[in-house]
Parts: sequence; structure tokens; C-alpha cells
Amino acid sequence: MPEDLIEKKSNFDITSRSAFSREDEVFTSRSYAALLAKNIIPYSHKKIADNYVIVKRVFKFQAVMPRITKVEKALLAKYDFNTLEYTTVKQMYDELALLQQWALSADESLREDSDAILEIRTKELKYIIATSYATISNEIYRGYLALENYFIEISKYGE
Repeated sequence: MPEDLIEKKSNFDITSRSAFSREDEVFTSRSYAALLAKNIIPYSHKKIADNYVIVKRVFKFQAVMPRITKVEKALLAKYDFNTLEYTTVKQMYDELALLQQWALSADESLREDSDAILEIRTKELKYIIATSYATISNEIYRGYLALENYFIEISKYGE
């Protein structure tokens, strides 16, 4: 018995976890802790996150939200982003880090595109949650969960 405990303690890597990490998440450069610690969270991100969390709590997305338009898809394609149902968690972490940088950029058009893309992502997320169905039913494409958790983490109304 004591030998098992000693073995477990010696195999535990304290640097692999973070206070912000989820149960199944290892502390990497793409974990929530890294995403939140490395970058300043733009006000526009916090505002969108607060709105998302409040609407989810009050309405729980009972009405099916509309899908994104062709113009919105074109904006995503301009920056080589997939639609949310085809986005992996790693891709979502990378995208959120980029959107954070762009939101604080001196280039006004880049800031506007950053906010527009985050609004598009929110619209996609609401649709996926409202229908309780990701078009791609594959465990690889779970970027929508990373986005929702990001909103919860940065919102002042988070759980």
C-alpha cells in the first residue's frame, strides 16, 4: 500500500496541471491558463462573453438560432478559419489567441474584423447549443466547447 502511494507521488507531474485547467486538460501553450495568462483579454471579448452567458442563463437558447450567412462565411474564409463545427480545440485556442491580438491592434480594420469574427463564432455557438447537435458528430471537432469555456472563463457572470 505505501509503495503504491509513493509510486503515484513520484509519477505526479505538478507542472502538467494548472488551476485554470479542465480535468482532462494538460497545461500546454494552448490551455485556458496559457490563453488567459499570456494575453490581455480585450474589452470586446468580455462584453461578448457576458452577453453570451447572460442570454444562455435566461433563455437557454430554446429558440433555434439562425445559421451564419454567406457574407459571414466569407469573412471566416478570408482569414482561413473553418466554420465552428469543423474546428478542433487546438484550432480554437490558436484562433482565440489571434483574435485577442487583433482586437488590441493599431489597425482599425483588423480590430473590426476581430470583433466581427467573434460575433460570428458566438452566433455559430448559439446555433450548435440550440440544436444540441454539432453537424460533425466527431470527437475531433470540439472547438465549440473550447469557445464556450473561454466565454465562461472571461465573463464576470461565469459559473
